[in-house]
Amino acid sequence: MMSLCSSKGTCSGDTNAHVSSSTVGNYSSDKKRHNNKFITFLRKTMWEYALACVGVVPCGGNNDLNGQRKTTLEHNKAWLLADSGAELASADPRSVHSSFRFSFCSQVEVESFNMSYSASAAAAATFLMVNLDYESQVRELKWRRIQSLEKSLSPVANTLIRFSYDEILSATRNFSKERVLGRGALSCVFRGRVGIWRTAVAIKRLDKEDKECAKAFCRELMIASSLNDTNVVPLVGFCIDSEEGLFLVYKYVSGGSLEHHLHGRKKGVKGSSPLPWSVRYEVAIGIAEAVAYLHNGTERCVVHRDIKPSNILLSSKKIPKLCDFGLASWTSAPSVPFLCKTVKGTFGYLAPEYFEHGKVSDKTDVYALGVVLLELLTGRNPIEAKRPPGEENLVVWVS
Repeated sequence: MMSLCSSKGTCSGDTNAHVSSSTVGNYSSDKKRHNNKFITFLRKTMWEYALACVGVVPCGGNNDLNGQRKTTLEHNKAWLLADSGAELASADPRSVHSSFRFSFCSQVEVESFNMSYSASAAAAATFLMVNLDYESQVRELKWRRIQSLEKSLSPVANTLIRFSYDEILSATRNFSKERVLGRGALSCVFRGRVGIWRTAVAIKRLDKEDKECAKAFCRELMIASSLNDTNVVPLVGFCIDSEEGLFLVYKYVSGGSLEHHLHGRKKGVKGSSPLPWSVRYEVAIGIAEAVAYLHNGTERCVVHRDIKPSNILLSSKKIPKLCDFGLASWTSAPSVPFLCKTVKGTFGYLAPEYFEHGKVSDKTDVYALGVVLLELLTGRNPIEAKRPPGEENLVVWVS
């Protein structure tokens, strides 16, 4: 038999293997000794190659073993972290595997995120296309409504001035709060100046979010444009913009409202002064004539439905003028009532038959006019909750 001997140790993993050399027999033939050396050399070469593949090389002793192992691990670390940058280059070798696994998982997550992002982008693009299509349909619908509105206004549009939205914007100084004259439930009135001569006007901006905005605009424009009386505020023009809304332009009356003169001092409004009896008399006569004109002086009977001091303006010469025809309606004939599903107006000025049963006629305006006359005489509001029991309602108190 033949055995292999070695005077030096070899390392595999963390253990040392020392194979002592010994002589296993004597061979008389030189040829056999030569073959034995060749086989030993071949086995040693194969063994070193195997150790090199697993990262361990033969060493001369224990001290060299640790140094060689560290060098090999550093080499492997540098290879693993070649693309990881300088920050990971100084990491603990024991964390190399974890770092590599983390980098691999991160790459998978990034790819997953990219796929999700691509799906989200596709969904967003689809939503954007649908949204743009919806917006185009809305714009087309608005445009059709505007065309229908203009068609219905064509009989009277030629008698009025049509303003552009830019003119409205300039006149109100971009709808400045300092230009606000008053606010209603579905509108806001601004003071402005238009034209070459800078004519003073009151611009009524209707709430474009209201579903009944177009119908109310058309009704008020048609009725107000048909009126021509000294005691009625004349309509000057209008503005129709598919994006910004609907506007009515009235002549500006500089003397303030009757509400301001009657109750301004009680509310602490500056510049308000009590009206002389002579002026109150003229106001009563003027408003009565305006109501009579609405009911009998036009081709069709007009019911205002919201007669009150805040809708009565005074000129610089204290001539009363009725305004705000937002709730006005035509009736087939005077004293012929019609039913209204929704009661609109101001509490305290509503006729009992209108408030309780929804019946509207010219008598509805007559009742409201009577309440205004009582205010002129007494200086009281139609409803005052702080009054003693039984005196809160002006009409009940007087009767």
